[in-house]
Amino acid sequence: MLWAAAAIRRPDAPLMASPAEPIGPIAPVRPRLLIVTLSLDVGGTEKHISLIAPELKRRGFDVSIFCIGSPGVTAERVRQSGVDVVAAEPSEKSNSGRVRQTVRAMTGLARLIARLRPSIVHFFLPGPYLLGAPVAILRRVPIRVMSRRGINNHQGKLPGIRLAEMTLHRRMTAVLGNSRRVVADLLGEGCARDRIGLIYNGTDLAAFATPVDRARVRTALEVPAGALLLVKIANLIPYKGHSDLLKAMALAAPRLARPVVVALAGRDDGIGEALRNEARSLGVVNQVRFLGLRADVPDILKAADIGSLVSHEEGFSNAVIEGMAAGLPMLVTDVGGSAEAVVDGVCGLVVPPHAPDRLAEALIRLAGDDALRARMGASGRERAERLYALTACVDRYEALYLGLAAGRLPGAIPGVGLD
Repeated sequence: MLWAAAAIRRPDAPLMASPAEPIGPIAPVRPRLLIVTLSLDVGGTEKHISLIAPELKRRGFDVSIFCIGSPGVTAERVRQSGVDVVAAEPSEKSNSGRVRQTVRAMTGLARLIARLRPSIVHFFLPGPYLLGAPVAILRRVPIRVMSRRGINNHQGKLPGIRLAEMTLHRRMTAVLGNSRRVVADLLGEGCARDRIGLIYNGTDLAAFATPVDRARVRTALEVPAGALLLVKIANLIPYKGHSDLLKAMALAAPRLARPVVVALAGRDDGIGEALRNEARSLGVVNQVRFLGLRADVPDILKAADIGSLVSHEEGFSNAVIEGMAAGLPMLVTDVGGSAEAVVDGVCGLVVPPHAPDRLAEALIRLAGDDALRARMGASGRERAERLYALTACVDRYEALYLGLAAGRLPGAIPGVGLD
């Protein structure tokens, strides 16, 4: 990617900047921050940024966001908080179009950096990192931060990505993971331990504080009287494990103490019809509700009995801690940070990924024990309030940015560095 960045560097800039080193104090006290991401559409990272950026703005940070793609559906709400959101043109699908989009995105970012002169640029997701980090290096942004939000499976999809990322890691002031599993990947890629930070996702607990009319929500979802409602919040993507959940439903059905209705909320990324067909072939289609994108997720969770996320891979899922915040016992797979959030046997049940039979056994256990569900739900809510509140998450970002501006590395910043 450096070939494109070189075309937009300042004439007096060297081809590569020197590796990031601890720096002296930077004025102002709240450094100017530029976040670089893919978009502010619907997804875990997008939601995370749309929550933390306005909070940082309220705390006195000058925050801007650059999207290398389209701005996304939450961009206007973020703008209303006072955060400037700038987006490159929508992506193109042809190979030549992708090249044009890449050049436009990198050029747009270079111009924005020249205009804003941020003290800190923070990259989220692999694409923005690979495209944007060379630009920030060549533009000599003093503090450069990368956030990895999923396990590194993406590195096997295209040749050279792993090497490119490892090269860029050495030029970052800080590299962040959102779970210990992600941190382990970063250590394995050669990141210096003192430059790695761990910041878990945070959820807005206020969204779960208002009581909901459970009967009204359940009636709208066509949940029969006496049935349990299991909710899974995840876009319809193969690695999210929807097919495993349908298979588990079919396996568990003859042994369930009470009927279970499964509500699947999330954007259809191309597998919706296949999942509906699979539900029909398994004989569980009448127990499944495909809800699509929903704006009332907190209400649906508060009207449910069980929360679930049975992905094959994750970083640290917002959906898991939202279910915990709603007081639901969680049924999750042991991937990424899910087992870090959901203590097995305490806040819910943790099963291996790709194992519908184990998932079915766990579902049977939860469906058959009202007291167990209540106990796990209460423990999960307490854990979410104590560890995963949005305020605590933003506290850590604030400590990170101020610490970096004062010349400290993540390892020396309380609440951010690794234990």
